[in-house]
Amino acid sequence: MPLTTTGELVTRSAAARSAVASFNVITLEHVEAVIAGAESVHAPVVLQVSENAVKFRGGQLLPLARAAVAAAERATVPVALHLDHVQSDALLYQAAEAGFSSVMYDAARLPYAQNLATTRAAVDWAHAQGLWIEAELGQIGGKNGRPPLDAHAPGARTDPDEARAFVADSGVDALAVAIGSAHAMTTRTATLDHALLKRLSAALDVPLVLHGSSGVPDDELTAAVAGGIAKVNIGTALNIALTGAIRDFLAERPEAVDPRGYLTVAREAMTRAVVGALRTLRAF
Repeated sequence: MPLTTTGELVTRSAAARSAVASFNVITLEHVEAVIAGAESVHAPVVLQVSENAVKFRGGQLLPLARAAVAAAERATVPVALHLDHVQSDALLYQAAEAGFSSVMYDAARLPYAQNLATTRAAVDWAHAQGLWIEAELGQIGGKNGRPPLDAHAPGARTDPDEARAFVADSGVDALAVAIGSAHAMTTRTATLDHALLKRLSAALDVPLVLHGSSGVPDDELTAAVAGGIAKVNIGTALNIALTGAIRDFLAERPEAVDPRGYLTVAREAMTRAVVGALRTLRAF
């Protein structure tokens, strides 16, 4: 099936008050697991490659991107490619040629004025290339001497009025909001601020994105989607499944040296994690 676009999937989800799942991939096994899980429940899906994943691969985007494109084009469900948490303009400028239809440009660590200026420049470039672009807004600094908070720092929350101004002035197509989730959580104990999400949904006319969703329990995710989240990012949950499966395999077979054995069970474990997430989100 030809590649679809992230913008199309997110727009469709937002209109239906549902959410598309967007999974961070690091290896080819991640890619295969996400597609296999999506195919098993007939769900569209987004494959995300983060800037950190590119750094892990020696700073080279194309090897993993080309593999993801090839796998996506052979999928029986709609698959889009998204470049995630991009801070480097040099990486941003590779997105379109590498097969990505969208980018999450991450300047949320910067003071508001710099975040806005750099994001606006990224938006102008991305839109000229036909790319859909997501940004992130955490808690603005500068008040009472406070520095800006990363959008997923403990206690960070996105202010609806600031978010409305940021979206209008930057021209982004979607906004990742800070409502209580956190990246890299290995326990599902996050509690989301649903009252704030309701205010953000009412204030903004672009789709809302939830990052750090691996640490959010199923009932919280379901409520977040009902409250206006249209794209849900999931990464750590796959890595937990992969690592656990490999640990168990090698504990039972300490003599094993062929990676195909433990990578097979790791891929199967990630596929089950993908199916579970898609069923929770009812993304099909």
